[in-house]
Amino acid sequence: MKYTHIVFDVDGTLIDSEKAVLKSLQKTMEEEGINKSLDGLKFALGIPGKDALSILGMKDLQGVEEKWNENLLKYCDEMILFEGIKQVIQELKCKNLNLGIITSKTRKEYETDFFKFGLNTYFDLVICADDTIKHKPDKEPMEKYIEITKARTEEILYIGDSIYDMQCSKDAGVDFALALWGANETEKIKPTYKLKDPKSILDIIMKPDVDNMDT
Repeated sequence: MKYTHIVFDVDGTLIDSEKAVLKSLQKTMEEEGINKSLDGLKFALGIPGKDALSILGMKDLQGVEEKWNENLLKYCDEMILFEGIKQVIQELKCKNLNLGIITSKTRKEYETDFFKFGLNTYFDLVICADDTIKHKPDKEPMEKYIEITKARTEEILYIGDSIYDMQCSKDAGVDFALALWGANETEKIKPTYKLKDPKSILDIIMKPDVDNMDT
């Protein structure tokens, strides 16, 4: 088996949170006197909240991020697991694979948004924004994962939905699989694999010798 470590992004990969994230950010910006369309805020998907707020010109990053998190709670019912994710995670665990997460969420955001789905116990290591100085698209989060697990780069497959995920993965020398079910602007992303649905992950595990396959 080529890959012994399967590492996931969270938003747009494990959970469908795009609408909740964008609506809550839009509301927060309105409270700060800035009107933005949801499309105009999509750049914020996949990067740490403070980075997004900095791009939007916010000075009090801590304070505005807290407002954003409060507003996000109002939309938490709109966050759901992507169909098939739970079953795939359980099957991967049954195959005794090492499961990990690399997310741009802070540890608190990760726990608030993800624990309710009951899958957190399946993951052996979770790298959050608090754990590194640099964040995706920088390779440091992946290098942190490698440092802790002692895994070889060729043993790791990172699954995400954004160009930030791809850059983090590829710059660390790790194969990247694009989760088409949550991805935007896919023409800009050049993954090792394209995944049509979560079950496609299992196809890669069962056929590890096929490169650049669209599953």
